[in-house]
Amino acid sequence: MTTPMQTALAAPTIPTHPLAGQAMSGAEIVVQVLADEHGGVVFGYSGGAILPVYDAVFRYNAEHRDAAGHEPLPLVVPANEQGAGFMAAGYARASGKVGVALVTSGPGATNLVTPIRDAMADSVPFVAICGQVPTSALGSDAFQEAPVANIMGACAKHVFLVSDPQKLEATLRTAFEIARSGRPGPVVVDIPKDVQNTTLKFDGNSHLPIPGYRARLNAVAAAKLGDEACASLFTALAQAKRPLIYAGGGVVSAAAAPALTTFAETFGIPVVTSLMGLGDYDTTRPLALHMLGMHGTAYANYAVEDCDFLIALGARFDDRVAGVPDQFAAHARFIAQIDIDPAEIGKVKTVDWHHIGPLVAALEKLTAWGRSHAFHSDLSAWHAHLAQLKHDYAMNYNRDSPLIQPEAVIEAINRQTQGRAIVATGVGQHQMWAAQYFDFRAPRHWLTSGSMGTMGFGLPSAIGAQFARPDALVIDVDGDGSIRMNVGELETVTTYELPLKILLLNNGVDGMVRQWQKLFFKGRFSATDKSLRKKDFVAAAKADGFEWAQRLERKADIETTIAAFLAHRGPTFLEVMIDPDAGVYPMVSPGASYAQMITGPFIPSRSAPITPELAPTHMF
Repeated sequence: MTTPMQTALAAPTIPTHPLAGQAMSGAEIVVQVLADEHGGVVFGYSGGAILPVYDAVFRYNAEHRDAAGHEPLPLVVPANEQGAGFMAAGYARASGKVGVALVTSGPGATNLVTPIRDAMADSVPFVAICGQVPTSALGSDAFQEAPVANIMGACAKHVFLVSDPQKLEATLRTAFEIARSGRPGPVVVDIPKDVQNTTLKFDGNSHLPIPGYRARLNAVAAAKLGDEACASLFTALAQAKRPLIYAGGGVVSAAAAPALTTFAETFGIPVVTSLMGLGDYDTTRPLALHMLGMHGTAYANYAVEDCDFLIALGARFDDRVAGVPDQFAAHARFIAQIDIDPAEIGKVKTVDWHHIGPLVAALEKLTAWGRSHAFHSDLSAWHAHLAQLKHDYAMNYNRDSPLIQPEAVIEAINRQTQGRAIVATGVGQHQMWAAQYFDFRAPRHWLTSGSMGTMGFGLPSAIGAQFARPDALVIDVDGDGSIRMNVGELETVTTYELPLKILLLNNGVDGMVRQWQKLFFKGRFSATDKSLRKKDFVAAAKADGFEWAQRLERKADIETTIAAFLAHRGPTFLEVMIDPDAGVYPMVSPGASYAQMITGPFIPSRSAPITPELAPTHMF
């Protein structure tokens, strides 16, 4: 007789696979598991240690190609493996599915380290399959051998080295299970070449016994908000005059945006989001205050300063948001937190109430409890106060400058896309301008490297997003420094005839670093000036096959050029020569509170900002 505990710890079950019992090579099993668990685009670069799998992909696609010639497992080849990793991550971020990268051993695997760490930091579901030297050669410094398990173990959610061919299928299926479940993250499967060539019997339903992990997942999934917990939260909410919701990337991962919207609007609670939470709540709705944090809107940050009740949903109080934790939401008499990951509860900021469990179920329970108890709180004064903050401290920039301001370019695109484009970015000033001046009507429309801040992320992640959403308008907003990191992927765009739009905001410098040097290092611009570089980006785009590639240099041409850039049916590349002195404001200095943020010359401030000397212990 099966006990309830045994049932709880059991692996997922599926009906008997039609291919169960057939003899297959390890490589063919890899491909069949990809078809079963993923069934989408695979990104990767071939090499000796992964050739059996690449051959199996070729044969599988040839056998299962439909009448129109479509392949079930399209294989996209980038310029390098880092590009493959970011493409897989972009695919996952835009679709909610697990992204897959397939690379060879040695440098092929190590080129994935940055994308793997990036996916881990931003909780992105991702399976990386790496070829490895034969098991007999492991540890011998064989050609293109790298200790993948050791290297990736510090970066990934989990790493498997498949040394027993009999466990190959179970390991692969379990990798997908781990990647997509709980708090999502990247899983690496390292497969020696001899394992790929071994003849095995296909099972179709095998998973590894990971009882501890499944027990923790089941405990969290089974955690229900009771009436007593709901009553406690609403008691505090009833006493609040200025409540605020702080929503993070966990809302996106949990597909909880509709539940958040219902909860917020049922009880009239305004919403701020983290950088990773953009799209959690429609930024055009009245209760939206857009983004908080180091470069958040001034009115969002002032709202955090003024609130007396804060509920954090799928948010981790990271350093770009909380800054100085003791001074974050300092007037909040009650802080609540809901998260899927127990490690995040109280990690940075002590909370008065928390719940560990699925976000959708928790929000639906809270909404139902509040409605059934006819909860109502008069927040009209708070709403009026926030409306005044929005008016008095609205986002602004130098609109009178004869030079092209980056904010004006993004505003022009936003007017035409109306918050419905999928926007990917590199990292730097352009990333923050995009976050500040675009509207986001829905989740998974904003793809950026949040925690890692990885330059070079924008272009390949946009490619992955375009494969995930082939009918969507996808725009890569990039900088001249960031795009250089993976500029080879321009050719990938045209090779696969993607209708991707690439906007390059070129100020001739590493803008964000230069801004810090200007503020904190007395204008000593060490190694940030790129004006001496000779790259002609438009010529490079044309060389890589872009038929529409232009440079915008006149302010008067912004509207017409942007219209043409977006209207062209194929891939487009637009380089905009922007004001090199344009800064990202607001900005909360390291060691400062929101009350002391620098709002710049065009946004009012309600208190004197501080610009301290940057100490070695302060964050970048």
